[in-house]
Amino acid sequence: MKFDCSVDEEFDRGLAAAQAALEEGKLVVLPTDTVYGIAADAFNPRAVQNLLDAKGRGRQMPPPVLVGAPTTLDALAIDIPSWLRSTVEALWPGPLTVICRQQPSLTWDLGETHNTVAVRMPADPRALALLKQTGPLAVSSANTTGDPAATTIDEAEDMLGGRVAVYLDGGPSASGVPSTILDATGSTPRLLRAGSITLEQLHAFNNTIEPPDEPDEDA
Repeated sequence: MKFDCSVDEEFDRGLAAAQAALEEGKLVVLPTDTVYGIAADAFNPRAVQNLLDAKGRGRQMPPPVLVGAPTTLDALAIDIPSWLRSTVEALWPGPLTVICRQQPSLTWDLGETHNTVAVRMPADPRALALLKQTGPLAVSSANTTGDPAATTIDEAEDMLGGRVAVYLDGGPSASGVPSTILDATGSTPRLLRAGSITLEQLHAFNNTIEPPDEPDEDA
């Protein structure tokens, strides 16, 4: 099913259909402020595996988790340094994914995370509307591995087809640039992927952040 998010009534029906699909362990494609994402219930291991299978990627590349509020970071992560809190407060919602140590009490299986979790709050009202209904979602870029991330719903549908139950069409992606990924789990933080938010911007909060080695691909 595909829904046009620019039409209020259709968007409302799309949200309801997306929420129902996610609760049933199915996959949803949604617009974000970067590129389109493919979403699954983060607490449903089979749904997360279906997401990885749809993209054609292994468990060694676990999906990030999108949240609807900055406060959710504390429910998912531990050992959050004060500089990272300041960074998130200033740059969320927005195109910044932060990797932290995950809460040990979490009963989920995102793949081989090595007890870490990648978290982002997107600056897209349609994504936030869904997240506020569902809670945290495992969301990766809506593409098959090795292909460019989808910036339109048609590109996502061409790649993912019937493996996705609901497509929310938000029009062309505003930026088309994936999020910046910042790993804050080590003694020295490292930028894993440069995106819309630059290393120079992040140095305003911590000037020891190291530059990235190689590019990555998630939303």
